[in-house]
Amino acid sequence: GKRKIHYLFEDGKEMAEEYEVKTGQLVSRKWREKNTLGGSGKWQVEVGEPALPLLEALESDLIKESSSNPVFMRKDTRTSFQWRIRNLPYPKEVYSVSVEKEQRCCVIRTTNKKYYKKFSIPDLDRYQLPLDTAALSFTHANNTLIITYQKPKEILTAEEQLQKELKEIKAANNGDGDCKTQ
Repeated sequence: GKRKIHYLFEDGKEMAEEYEVKTGQLVSRKWREKNTLGGSGKWQVEVGEPALPLLEALESDLIKESSSNPVFMRKDTRTSFQWRIRNLPYPKEVYSVSVEKEQRCCVIRTTNKKYYKKFSIPDLDRYQLPLDTAALSFTHANNTLIITYQKPKEILTAEEQLQKELKEIKAANNGDGDCKTQ
């Protein structure tokens, strides 16, 4: 039920995107760059679930991140960029979400000084669009802070055009899953 698109750029960067086949909605986007020795680096998740902490725990048996720590992830909808921060138990009145236009980022603060986070919106940076305070909103439910930023018209039209192009692309392996090495 998912379609994966892999991009290779001339500057050595790689991007992998996963879309739901039925809705065409973006499920995940990951970036990877060559490291200093020319090998492939680790995938950096831009959209979707962060890398499984279970895999990292296997590498180091001594120190493990607490399961009650806040988990920051991005999950977009058709009309908006959306970030979810799990494990934040405070009421909605405690949170303040603002836009720092000169630094091109959004800032989350709590009045009780328990959580602070700065994050940028790479999609707006790629299209060189300004941040708009009116497009930003947030809500809190089930120990999760949900921040929503309405997508500008330019990005909506670009995504619509991309979906048209992706529908014309034929799958490389037609879903058989076998790797041919000959």
